Amino acid sequence: MNSLKNDANEIIVRNSRVEDADRIAEIARLTFDPPEIAFTKEHYLSEINIFPKGQVCVEYKGEIIGSCSSLIVNMDDYPKQHSLSQIADDGYIRNHNPNGKNLYGIDVIVHPDYQGMKVGKKLYEARRQLCQELNLESIVFGGRMPNFHQYAERMTAEEYVEKVIKEELYDPVLTFQLKRGFSFKYLMPGYLPTDPASMYTATFMEWKNKGYKS
Repeated sequence: MNSLKNDANEIIVRNSRVEDADRIAEIARLTFDPPEIAFTKEHYLSEINIFPKGQVCVEYKGEIIGSCSSLIVNMDDYPKQHSLSQIADDGYIRNHNPNGKNLYGIDVIVHPDYQGMKVGKKLYEARRQLCQELNLESIVFGGRMPNFHQYAERMTAEEYVEKVIKEELYDPVLTFQLKRGFSFKYLMPGYLPTDPASMYTATFMEWKNKGYKS
């Protein structure tokens, strides 16, 4: 594990650029299991070109070690039960709506060699800052539950989420999101058809911008 004890000043949080797409796609493939879940270089290029402010990366000693992708939507324009493909235009975000009210997060990735360096926390903070800067009502996303498959024969997805919320079970994604101030709203079956670890089900999560002015 890499230590930041003496190197905190070498961490840079910035917007992703076109020339970063190869490296970000490489990290995505290392982050997700199975790798087929990951967006490709073409997806990241499209996201960066369409909504550059919504694409953020973390650099350490000149090398990208994590990133997150977002677009703006009006959730009222989409069904409550939607898929990642529907909400993110298959990852190309051509449906990005600059006049929307909700910042929708579509991925967060951290290089496995740099876990424990609070990279995810910095990416979530960057999203919150963007939400406030753009005066958006909330940040929302469909969250994975990568540990759910271990319990799926013993409990429903609802029971699993309830136990994670009560801290009776640990899920690396859901637990992290709850600790970042996100609230669980409901389940979305079939959200990501390539995610057997979550049993193809996502948690719809939300963080409300208290400073939002309508």
